[in-house]
Amino acid sequence: MLRIYQNTYRRTARKAVVYSTKVACCNHSTLCRITSHPRRPQDNGSSSSNGNHQRHEEFLLAGNPARGWQMPPPSRGYGMLVVRILRGALKLRYLVLGGAIGGGVSLSKKYEDWKDGLPDFKWLEDAMPQGERWSQFSRNLIEVGSLVKNAIDVDPKLKQLGEDKLSEWRSWFDSRLDDAIEAADYQGVQIVETKDDLKAKTTVAALGITSDESRKKYEKLQSQVETLQTEIMNVQIKYQKELEKMEKENRELRQQYLILKTNKKTTAKKIKKSLIDMYSEVLDELSGYDTGYTMADHLPRVVVVGDQSSGKTSVLESIAKARIFPRGSGEMMTRAPVKVTLAEGPYHVAQFRDSDREYDLTKESDLQELRRDVELRMRASVRGGKTVSNEVISMTVKGPGLQRMVLVDLPGIISTMTVDMASDTKDSIHQMTKHYMSNPNAIILCIQDGSVDAERSNVTDLVMQCDPLGRRTIFVLTKVDLAEELADPDRIRKILSGKLFPMKALGYYAVVTGRGRKDDNIDAIRQYEEDFFKNSKLFHRRGVIMPHQVTSRNLSLAVSDRFWKMVRETIEQQADAFKATRFNLETEWKNNFPRLRESGRDELFDKAKGEILDEVVTLSQISAKKWDDALNSKLWEKLSNYVFETIYLPAAQSDSFNTMVDIKLRQWAEQALPAKSVEAGWEALQLEFISLMERSKKTQDHDGIFDQLKSAVVDEAIRRHSWEDKAIDMLRVIQLNTLEDRFVHDKQEWDSAVKFLETSVNAKLVQTEETLAQMFGPGQLRRLTHWQYLTQDQQKRRGVKNELDKILKNDTKHLPTLTHDELTTVRKNLQRDNVDVDTDYIRQTWFPVYRKHFLQQALQRAKDCRKAYYLYTQQGAECEISCSDVVLFWRIQQVIKITGNALRQQVINREARRLDKEIKAVLDEFSDDEEKKGYLLTGKRVLLAEELIKVRQIQEKLEEFINSLNQEK
Repeated sequence: MLRIYQNTYRRTARKAVVYSTKVACCNHSTLCRITSHPRRPQDNGSSSSNGNHQRHEEFLLAGNPARGWQMPPPSRGYGMLVVRILRGALKLRYLVLGGAIGGGVSLSKKYEDWKDGLPDFKWLEDAMPQGERWSQFSRNLIEVGSLVKNAIDVDPKLKQLGEDKLSEWRSWFDSRLDDAIEAADYQGVQIVETKDDLKAKTTVAALGITSDESRKKYEKLQSQVETLQTEIMNVQIKYQKELEKMEKENRELRQQYLILKTNKKTTAKKIKKSLIDMYSEVLDELSGYDTGYTMADHLPRVVVVGDQSSGKTSVLESIAKARIFPRGSGEMMTRAPVKVTLAEGPYHVAQFRDSDREYDLTKESDLQELRRDVELRMRASVRGGKTVSNEVISMTVKGPGLQRMVLVDLPGIISTMTVDMASDTKDSIHQMTKHYMSNPNAIILCIQDGSVDAERSNVTDLVMQCDPLGRRTIFVLTKVDLAEELADPDRIRKILSGKLFPMKALGYYAVVTGRGRKDDNIDAIRQYEEDFFKNSKLFHRRGVIMPHQVTSRNLSLAVSDRFWKMVRETIEQQADAFKATRFNLETEWKNNFPRLRESGRDELFDKAKGEILDEVVTLSQISAKKWDDALNSKLWEKLSNYVFETIYLPAAQSDSFNTMVDIKLRQWAEQALPAKSVEAGWEALQLEFISLMERSKKTQDHDGIFDQLKSAVVDEAIRRHSWEDKAIDMLRVIQLNTLEDRFVHDKQEWDSAVKFLETSVNAKLVQTEETLAQMFGPGQLRRLTHWQYLTQDQQKRRGVKNELDKILKNDTKHLPTLTHDELTTVRKNLQRDNVDVDTDYIRQTWFPVYRKHFLQQALQRAKDCRKAYYLYTQQGAECEISCSDVVLFWRIQQVIKITGNALRQQVINREARRLDKEIKAVLDEFSDDEEKKGYLLTGKRVLLAEELIKVRQIQEKLEEFINSLNQEK
């Protein structure tokens, strides 16, 4: 279409130009020349130009006889008007053309997007005919259809007979299906009369699967679903913790930003809080201070108690005017105490105590998220295989018309435990309920299910034990709409007048908290409640129920009135108790720690964190020489045993010492040496960092209270830290190249190698002599001075040693093993002295004796080679003095130096920083783990400071609340 539009536009424009040209040429010869016939290069003369002009005039005057057109009379004004119209049309061309092009591009793009969104139908090309084949196939189908239609004329009677047969078959199938269901019931198979279950069982029967097989498959699938649900819940709990951590960090960063913006330390602007918010904060502080209610926390709150599924959570939601709690079909949903602070506000919102997010309770999406977050917090509070938890979930609900109060929803009381519950669940719920009701100022909201027999109630006996006189109990009968159909009106009257149960109460109320529909909102439930009581026969019968005893609205008014009355009566007494407690704690602190400030556990942890990170910075400032010494020492400690036992001693026993050494060294460098080197570097870094921490303990400002925490952090960080994997490959290349060098370059390196050999051999010689001392017992002088004696085995060993010394004295270059003849000779010589030993006993004695002999010879060769460097450089391997030992230890020494240097660079450049990251990660984890901080930072000083800080905060908040309460009065 765009191309057609462009062609039409070009033809119209061309006609307009021709027309304007003809008109303009009549009045202006120059315009005519320029527009109709430009000057040709060969037409240079004036005569030619005049001739052209004359011919054009004749043409224009003659007109076009074929079309009968005549030239209008010449008029300059008319020509200029046409020129202006043409100029406007040309401008309009760009606008129209640009819009057409833009629309075409946009339409093309939309078409491509729509085409990309279609599924791939390429498979149809292989499955169906294409082109002419498809057209021929379609025509054939149409012809066949028409032939069949014309050939078959259905008799109406047959048609009616077919419909009757179809209905007969349908009734037969329904009867057989009913028979199958009855047979399944007879065999003990439980059938739920729902469409989905019926389809499932029909499918099982059709497939020939027995009931046992289907039950096993169902149980397997059910276990898999439960496992997946548990995994999803754990992921959601982890996500919730991360979200809370990010919100906390966000608040801290915002405060730091405000401080930096104002360039001075500013205090947060105090926002005026409502009375109920201030009171709720006091209760939150108390929940972490005194969980036993044995000391001072006797502040009022409304405790909601009842049997499981009695409707207590629904009562609380009706008071809060929002469905804020998760629900389940007979399943325990309330697993932890939930403290709900109700306050009046312009908007209906909810918010957790430790979160800044507000949930809009007028939106169903926010309500679903709130219920999900409540469930996640409950499951996160349950640890160690428990079913219920004592951790309080604190939230605030604000909205128009809400009565101000603080309610605590507790888990429902159960009489029987299921298999998925912990063994102590029943007792834990009873203890928790008694724990909250034992507060002498707590208002007990006792919830009783009206749809069940009153004798089956467990909560009434528990309430009567804690409040026998009923001075702080309010009784609520729920599900009255169901009770109206099941119970006798006189029985309901007795319940609401307090004459059925032996327990006493301040007031008795009847409420309806729903119609059994999960999707109903609070407005619909409250409207249903009001309509029920208006039309109920219980309400209309005189004397059965008083008007003020019904509806959740009247209940919330009564509970709120009683709550504030209790608060005003007891708050002054509680504040005085905390004043006395604060004075006693401050006096105790001054007597025990007169020169220290009361620092809480969090403050102490931050101080210890700073000291640990300072030590990590000090680690990177250690000199290169100190690192080299530490790394070389640790490397030789790790490698010395392998060098002597696997390389040096076996090579010394062979005829080709140098060849054996080359083979052993190459195998060592390709396999075990790089890994051992990295292990040595890791241990050197660990020892150096621990030594820095130990040296910090000797300073004057050292605080011993951090020692346990520092040790735990360092141990955990070192346990997690591992050397980079690519370091092993890098060291392998360096070590192989270093060991290829077999020539000592100068006298200084020769002397250093000789010294290294002597030191190493002397160290091994000392170890061997200690082994011999244990084997042969103390010498003569020590036996005389220390009153020690030789054992029978040591005496035998000494006899064997004397015979072995004779062999080594006769042959100083003896091989490391004894021949059979030598063993026989030693045995016979010992038998003459009545000492009977076997050959294994002799070999065990020979090994340390020969090692001492060998090491002494190696030490002597090292002394001989001390001054043989120039002889070695001139004669090489054929030197009169055998110095292969020195060359071997020089190669080992060079490998240790090069490896130590590489490890030092890795420590300074990378490993110290990686260890720093590990320590910071451990510190961050410990800072979020209150239990671990309490274990690592402990002692009388910490516990006393924590209690003093907590009491001081509570007492200050109480005073602030009392001042605001008095102002409201």
